[in-house]
Amino acid sequence: MAWKTLDDMDLRGKRVLTRVDINVPVQDGAVTDATRIERITATVQDILERGGKPVLLAHFGRPKGQRVPEMSLQALIPTIETVLGVQVVFAADCVGDAAKTAIEALGDNQIALLENTRFHPGEEKNDAALAAQMAELGDIYCNDAFSAAHRAHASTEGLARLLPSCAGRLMQAELSALEAALGQPERPVLAVVGGAKVSTKLDLLGNLVGKVDILVIGGGMANTFLAAQGVDVGKSLCEHEMADTAREIMAKAVTAGCRILLPSDVVVAREFAAGADNETVAADACPADAMILDAGPQSVEAITEALKEAKTLIWNGPLGAFEIAPFDAATNAAAAYAAKRSAAGKLISVAGGGDTVAALNQADAASDFSYISTAGGAFLEWMEGKTLPGVAALG
Repeated sequence: MAWKTLDDMDLRGKRVLTRVDINVPVQDGAVTDATRIERITATVQDILERGGKPVLLAHFGRPKGQRVPEMSLQALIPTIETVLGVQVVFAADCVGDAAKTAIEALGDNQIALLENTRFHPGEEKNDAALAAQMAELGDIYCNDAFSAAHRAHASTEGLARLLPSCAGRLMQAELSALEAALGQPERPVLAVVGGAKVSTKLDLLGNLVGKVDILVIGGGMANTFLAAQGVDVGKSLCEHEMADTAREIMAKAVTAGCRILLPSDVVVAREFAAGADNETVAADACPADAMILDAGPQSVEAITEALKEAKTLIWNGPLGAFEIAPFDAATNAAAAYAAKRSAAGKLISVAGGGDTVAALNQADAASDFSYISTAGGAFLEWMEGKTLPGVAALG
């Protein structure tokens, strides 16, 4: 789909209502991870350089329409000022006179930060009246919060329909990366989908088998697929009740010409603990009293061989119980190889999802991936083929 970017807008002298995701972790009043604030820098600086007035709209926590003091955005001001190199003018509300006063007071190299949008019950209900009140504060709407784009809220969807709208730099990068991965990708396309449960990724698997050439299934999900083929997986994490669904997905893959790659060998142990005694066995030879905790070296070799062919990679979820060594070996090895191919310009690699980012960082591979999404639910819904309200409203 086509969407406008900041390049399509005349920003000089304009109040730019900019929806951002700065829902960062805070402990004892201090921000412990400023990544999400860092990622809005390009958008804010671009607006300032082109003569616009950035007015930030954001949520923080889950106040459920109530004014909760510990969920005020005011606590983020010192970090925002340090990271963005600007002065923040704060408004104690995201609509009304307080917001208007803050915006009117803006000078050079200053931005307005409006209070938590979720303090209003109308935000999550996409209330038209609240969206209209927000629209009164700006001339242009810029959405830079892809991570909230799967929510049809007043500040993500309703507002976009009331003002000239565009994607911010972070949103633009995210959409471009996802379009490259699933829209019109370079083929062959390989997807790695791991994690604990098939049931949480049914829509994702169902969509991917119709769009990718090779689908690598890892983690606890792989156990469910193995069991669906009649393999005894011992005491492994496994959704036996999902066997029929797994077989349906495999049948759909055959029809679509998608090759599913399951582990051919596995690392098993009797306990899930760091440094636990373990052994590598064939995938169909898991002892009855053991559990599968990682893919084995032959499986990793098969994945790397597939990566040699691939031009595009989509990665969501680990291949094993990556949180504990030595059951992180398969994830680390496959991620390192994907990163190497990406760094050499031979692979477009897009990854996302909470565990995925953690696993790739642990493998020291994230920096060489083409794009790492921190969007979580929005990333998954896009990969599932769903329409994201916050993106659709920009069209």
